[in-house]
Amino acid sequence: MKIRIRDMRAERSWTQEQLSERVGVSRQTIISIENGRYNPLLELAFKLAKVFRCRIEELFISEEEGREAEGP
Repeated sequence: MKIRIRDMRAERSWTQEQLSERVGVSRQTIISIENGRYNPLLELAFKLAKVFRCRIEELFISEEEGREAEGP
């Protein structure tokens, strides 16, 4: 799974701490998600999508979807 949280956070010039405060989790949780060590529960995924004003699918892209988009 490709996780775009780091990219989307950087586009907004937010620190990990700022994002963690916006969604109500620890900075360590954000670090773990960005590094692929933790897959957030659906509730947190929805909160992340809400603060980024996007769909969950834009934050978390499955490897299969990524390959399909690249083509043969």
